[in-house]
Amino acid sequence: MNVKLKNMKEEWVDPDDAPEVDEEWFQNAHVYIGDTLIKRGVGRPPIKNAKEMLSIRLDSDVLEKLRASGKGWQTRLGKHIKEAVLKGTL
Repeated sequence: MNVKLKNMKEEWVDPDDAPEVDEEWFQNAHVYIGDTLIKRGVGRPPIKNAKEMLSIRLDSDVLEKLRASGKGWQTRLGKHIKEAVLKGTL
């Protein structure tokens, strides 16, 4: 039963109307102990060519210019490096 009460921003949902959880729900659920993820449930499938994390040191003026170019600067940097490597200009 959904009820919209006066002066309430959200619609109230009766907890007795919640769907039943079954074995499949438990098999696909993430399992946590406190804030620690113990078992990952079903989610997005793994990416074939996943990117790898690395640390790199850049001159501060270069980094400043990259960050000033706006959101997505790390993706653009990766694209420029990839183009240079594939062209053989490095």
